[in-house]
Order: sequence, then structure tokens, then C-alpha cells
Amino acid sequence: MKSIQSMDIQAFQGVWVFCEQRDGAQMPTNFELMSEGRKLADELGVELCGLLLGENVEDVARELGGYGADRVFVCQSPLLEQYTTDAYTKVICDIVLEKKPEIVLFGATHIGRDLGPRCAARLQTGLTADCTHLDVDTAKYVEFLRSTSTLDVDNMKFNTNDRDLKMTRPAFGGHLMATIICPRFRPQMSTVRPGVMKKSPFDQAKADTCSVEICPVSLDPQDIKTRILEVVKEAKAIIDLTGAEIIVSVGYGISRDVKQGLALAGELAQALGGVVGASRAAVDAGWVTGDHQVGQTGKTVRPKLYIALGISGAIQHKAGMQDSECIIAVNQNSAAPIFELADYGICGDLFQVVPLMAEAAKQLV
Repeated sequence: MKSIQSMDIQAFQGVWVFCEQRDGAQMPTNFELMSEGRKLADELGVELCGLLLGENVEDVARELGGYGADRVFVCQSPLLEQYTTDAYTKVICDIVLEKKPEIVLFGATHIGRDLGPRCAARLQTGLTADCTHLDVDTAKYVEFLRSTSTLDVDNMKFNTNDRDLKMTRPAFGGHLMATIICPRFRPQMSTVRPGVMKKSPFDQAKADTCSVEICPVSLDPQDIKTRILEVVKEAKAIIDLTGAEIIVSVGYGISRDVKQGLALAGELAQALGGVVGASRAAVDAGWVTGDHQVGQTGKTVRPKLYIALGISGAIQHKAGMQDSECIIAVNQNSAAPIFELADYGICGDLFQVVPLMAEAAKQLV
């Protein structure tokens, strides 16, 4: 593979999104990243491109245009039908070296977390993992800092001509937010946490005008060090927080009677047709599994209704649910920070309040 001239950053232009597919179907994360990539590309005044790898996936490529893609590069080969790190890394790096995009985004999925760092290392550039916010425009980044941090941004100096991607991610276990830039190397690469970027409405007219380009693939079996003998899909009940419209979350406030607290939350969630979430405190205590966790170190959610039971409202938790359409908080502490964010607050004992809420919800059905 040709060596990359990382210092010649002016030669790199365009925003790319690596788009995952499973059995020929687009993954939901693709549409979130494409919507966010559209904003970045517009701010930079460049083209937004999708990168789709697989076998016989050309027919689903144009769908990406409906979420903002100007063009989709499709790389097809029987050796790309099933994901392998070696094959996907080689194909992606080959086309990046040829086309030279300035930004490449991956979803922070199992595949993205495996593939992104491997590509970055081979391309001799950096990668910021598990991002929750992206900015190019400095003025927008300053406003983001003003609304989400305690920094005195009015007395800080910023380069208004800076076109570098500001990649923000949780650090130190979610207790801090760090913004990382890659000013000396290209492409700028990051994995983005699923669910944090808002998906744009699908636009059929844009999908119809999206250009699909089939790219040649230089790949043979010797490039792949692993062989997939069989794919076994395990049926496992995992809570889909990011796709839920109603979430009832529990926090440390159920510690008085964990079993009853979880039962009450489950009853209320069932009555409303929702799912049960949790704060990090509840997960760390072992009361619920990690797939229930909402927050910077868990899932970022945007349900129509979010009910927080016994959750104080630490900044890490609020960052993961603050964009919910309606927030109801139940807490005995009238000074709990969650009330600052809630549309409706109930100051009281959740073990007394939740049964009344569940009964009222059942009456509405």
C-alpha cells in the first residue's frame, strides 16, 4: 500500500461516513452519521460521501442520499460479504489513499470500534473514539461550550478560521468531557456513539439524485488472515433504549428496596408501553445490566417520554437524556438537579408515587 502524505493536509477534502450493512440491509447508525456528516460538509463547503462495503449492496446505496449523501462509493466483492478486519481495513485504506477525504466517521459499534483504529493506524493519523459531539465551525463550538461547560468562554481565545474537526468525548469514566483535534494529520477520524446524533427526515428527492459510484476492489484471499467458517446468531434479550419512545429509568433512590423498585418501574413501563432504563449508579450497584444504562458512559436517548425515578440528575446522566421531548422526575430531594431539567417534577417517595402513576397509566389504555 502506498504511504500517505499526512502533512499535506490541503490535499484532503470531503466528509466521508463508513456505512455498515448486515445481510445487505443498512444499519440505523448510518443514517444518524450521514445526517451529522451533512452538517459538517455544509460548514466546510465540501461533498458528503458514504462508503459502503459488501457483496451485492449497490441497490441499497442510494438510500443514503435521502439522509444527506451527495455520493456513495460502493466496494463489492465476495470477500467483503462477511465482515473481516483485514479485508475491510485494506479496502477502506486503499480508497482513502486514492480519494483523500479530510474527515472519516465510523459508528462506535462493534465493527466500528474494531475497524476505525486499525484504519487510523495504517493511514498514520489519529482517531478519537466514542464521540458524543462534533463541530467544525468555531462559533458553534463556542456556543456548545457555553451551554454545556463551566468554562469562561468569553475570556478565551479561539481561532475563528480554524477548520479542524472538534471531536468531543467523555473522559475519566464520564466525569469530564474532552475535545480533541487532529491539526497536523489527515484524514481526521472518529467513532461516534450510536444514538447521540439526530437523524434527519428521509428525503426521497435527494435519494433519487444521489450518485452511486462502483469502485474497483484490489483484494484476494491472501490478504485475509482469518476465515469465517460459520455465523451463529444468538437470540438474546437486549433492551433497545435508543429506539424506545418511552423510558422509565431507575436510580440510587430505589436502594431502600431494590426488588420492589425495579418491579414498580417495570410495571409503569409496561403500562405505558415503554422500557426500563437506569442511571450509572444503579448499573454499578449491580441492580440492572449495562444495556439499561442511560448517560455519557451508557446510551444517549431521545424518547417522547422519559421518567426518572430516584435519579438525582448528575451531569453525566443528564447528558444522555436531556433531549427527551418530555421529562418527568420523581425524587424525595426537592433540590435534586434532575428537577432543573424536568418538564414535570414530583417531590415525593417513589414507592408511593409510582403505583399511582402506573394505575393512572392503565386507565388510559
